[in-house]
Amino acid sequence: MKIAIVQYNPKVGDLKGNISKTKEFIQRAKEENCDLVVFPELSLTGYPPRDLLLRDDFIKACDRALQEIIDFTQGIGVIIGTVIDEGNVFLLYNSALLIDDRKIIGRVDKSLLPNYDVFEEARYFQSSKQVKCIEFKGMRLGISICEDIWNDEDLFGQERYARNILDELYADKPDIFINLSASPYHYGKHEIRKEMIAHYTQKYGIPFVYVNQIGGNDELVFDGSSMIYNDRGQLILHGKTFEEDMIIYDTDKSYPALSDCKEDISWMYRGLVFGVKDYFHKNGFSKTLLGLSGGIDSALVACIAADALGRENVLGVMMPSRYTSRESKDDARQLAKNLGIEYREISIEKLFDEYMSIFNPEGKIHGDLAEENIQARIRGNLLMFISNREGRVLLCPSNKSEIAVGYSTLYGDSCGGLAVIGDVLKSEVYELCRYINRDMEIIPNNIITKAPTAELREGQKDEDSLPPYSILDKVLKMYVEDRVSLEEIIDKGYDRQTVYRIIGMIDKAEYKRRQIPPIIKLSHGDFGMGRKHPVVHGFRPEVYEQ
Repeated sequence: MKIAIVQYNPKVGDLKGNISKTKEFIQRAKEENCDLVVFPELSLTGYPPRDLLLRDDFIKACDRALQEIIDFTQGIGVIIGTVIDEGNVFLLYNSALLIDDRKIIGRVDKSLLPNYDVFEEARYFQSSKQVKCIEFKGMRLGISICEDIWNDEDLFGQERYARNILDELYADKPDIFINLSASPYHYGKHEIRKEMIAHYTQKYGIPFVYVNQIGGNDELVFDGSSMIYNDRGQLILHGKTFEEDMIIYDTDKSYPALSDCKEDISWMYRGLVFGVKDYFHKNGFSKTLLGLSGGIDSALVACIAADALGRENVLGVMMPSRYTSRESKDDARQLAKNLGIEYREISIEKLFDEYMSIFNPEGKIHGDLAEENIQARIRGNLLMFISNREGRVLLCPSNKSEIAVGYSTLYGDSCGGLAVIGDVLKSEVYELCRYINRDMEIIPNNIITKAPTAELREGQKDEDSLPPYSILDKVLKMYVEDRVSLEEIIDKGYDRQTVYRIIGMIDKAEYKRRQIPPIIKLSHGDFGMGRKHPVVHGFRPEVYEQ
């Protein structure tokens, strides 16, 4: 059997556009004389459709869209992901339909409904009662949907669900496994997927087709990276990463094993670029701006924006005060020149003086937090004025380390329509900037080597008020991403008082994080849509009292 595996970029809710793309790939598969073409999970609706699923008019529109696809399947089999309703929006299924020559010949409903991190599928869908293989052209297809394969005690050390779907399918004697996924990317996830699918092909001795969505939808980025493994656990075909692709697998052919395709920091950078590009284009935005401080965070965001949207669509604004160093202004100007983006310089000194005359009538500069933060808020207001007047979406430059401990001024540097690097630790910011400069100096080297500073008072350095980022980031990763307890972190050799201080800052900054713009998710413990932490709560570990 000749199978086309399609990873394409749907737009959530854009049924007309998704139908057009689906037909285009079906036609291409026909021209390649394929017997079957396989699309990702919920490819017709885009993933995740979220509360669109609660609208009866949306469900009816999905039914009509499905019929249009069915009518286009003459002479070919199609496996497509869509929503199936059982008469009302409270009986929905996340389903894979096998259509052959304009007839539905099989249906598989998703069995394991994830309800953690960014997933809320139990809010919308019913789980399947049983799964069976579907016969097509003499082959028994063991079809599953995304989370259905993320439950194996041998692989994960414990079972996440009461059912093992691949075991159920295996009992029905499949010739091949096919999994339709809309699996959001985070740095390192591709390695997990490869290990998982290799394990299954070795365990069951059956080839495995894995097809994954690509694209950016709100905060989520999907990388594609569709794969086919043979029955010996060898990767034999691999789709492009962060690009639409169609790969063709002939079950009667023998394929050599591919060399290992390992993730590196370039995947994170490409994911950020892709997330910005789709966030803008799918929302109908084209132009952006950001504050260029001469620091490393805004430098990274400027590079991402230029790659995602084109340098002609990016404006960088330097807004110096009395505390801004000459080297920061020079670095910001040089960065803009290297990137070829528009650059402006607007001093905030007069506006800052006005505030000081109101609140410090005695003429004294206190150098306190209020005076620091008003500088950030003046800058935020100036940027929002330009945003409104020129139709540009403002990008927030705050990184994950700053957001974690509340080191991002509300209504100041936290302003914007998208927090591009809000899920990137400060140490990763440096790594990404070195990656950008791998062949030539795009980001002025001084930006990378100088000590990080907000330049809101004389001689200020980040580490005056924060632990060193080399320690802060490791504690953040353990506490936020890996959910390691405080005592376990301390047992790993970290100073007790430093750990208390970091965790205290994280817990107290939750109200600020709620007001941060949408964050492109690139870890398995982000501060965006996957975090369901209360703002108001009374839990404090006992160690706080020591």
